[in-house]
Amino acid sequence: MSINIPKEIENISDEIIATRRDFHRYPELGFEVHRTAGIVAERLEELGMDVQTGIGKTGVVGDLKCGEGPTIALRADMDALPMQETGDIDYISQNDGIMHACGHDGHTAMLLGAAKVLADKKDQINGTVRFLFQPAEEGAGGARYMIEDGCLENVDEVYGIHLWNYQKYGEVGVKKGPILAAADEFEITIKGIGGHGAAPQGSVDAVVVSAHLITALQTIVSRNTNPLESTVVTVGMINGGYNFNIIADEVVLKGTARAYTEENRQLIKQRMEEIINGVGQTFGATLDFDYRDGYPPTINDQSAYEKLLASAKKIVGDGAGFPYLSMGGEDFSYYAQKVSGCFFFVGSAPEDQPFRSVPHHCSHFDIDERALLVGASVFVQLIEDQLVI
Repeated sequence: MSINIPKEIENISDEIIATRRDFHRYPELGFEVHRTAGIVAERLEELGMDVQTGIGKTGVVGDLKCGEGPTIALRADMDALPMQETGDIDYISQNDGIMHACGHDGHTAMLLGAAKVLADKKDQINGTVRFLFQPAEEGAGGARYMIEDGCLENVDEVYGIHLWNYQKYGEVGVKKGPILAAADEFEITIKGIGGHGAAPQGSVDAVVVSAHLITALQTIVSRNTNPLESTVVTVGMINGGYNFNIIADEVVLKGTARAYTEENRQLIKQRMEEIINGVGQTFGATLDFDYRDGYPPTINDQSAYEKLLASAKKIVGDGAGFPYLSMGGEDFSYYAQKVSGCFFFVGSAPEDQPFRSVPHHCSHFDIDERALLVGASVFVQLIEDQLVI
């Protein structure tokens, strides 16, 4: 495996890793990333950038202005997850019930490292590099608030990064077109007529209705969508019933729907409504359907993808391309809807762990920290390839 980490990144490798570990020790949730954002703003100001705080509530935007060329935005997310860390590491979370279980601490550290190197190259750059440090990626859609506050004004292209424990160190996963799915949420309330378990006549058993409904919903993926186009309908929660001998009068189902295309996303929503209405009529139950749009599909623009791939190959050679795809969602999708964008993965599976044994969002999540140098290097190379005179 041939990996070419530039000397400028090697020289600050200890700083990048120490920054990531500091953020890991003190994780923050959602829009409450005050400590993290404060450190980010201070670092960018020290590098001589034009810095705006409070963007998207608690986000930070730093502009490295270097002439009249195009503006390229680089984005990292800063928020953690509401879960207790159980790993055995020196830099374990000090904030009870909160941990960086997805790698956002590393994303922020990588982008700060790239910012430091690029600031030193300011005289060689023709254009503006905009550094976007975003809160609330984990479910609250912080990207939308950043955009509403103008973070994409005058931006020509935007790039986002994600450490990825489903790929090995030395790999950069990227592809054109859909790379992450739309991530929607639904809740279905089934209202029947309760009764005694020994006398079902006259009742409408909400548990039985829910069983038929769950099975019927699976036919959307197996029979309505193209099998060559990935889709998912998952019922993740069933809540109902009172006792072993009572026929339930209400059951609540909660779940998620995923699709790589907007067309399939709308098809799933339409078919769910049709099936729910049909099952309700069949059994004489009342079904309330609440479908909530989450993040859109993350779709990489072809031009931005080609530029990112070319730069990544200069860092990891044949390790660039071919991502381990996921039906997960990302609010980077909102940026990519507005301007030419590309989202990519940096392989970070811990070296001493079996491949994929440390998944994202698990309580013992950790990374191969060498991946931080790869990610920072790709960002720097990308800017050099496009903006350096």
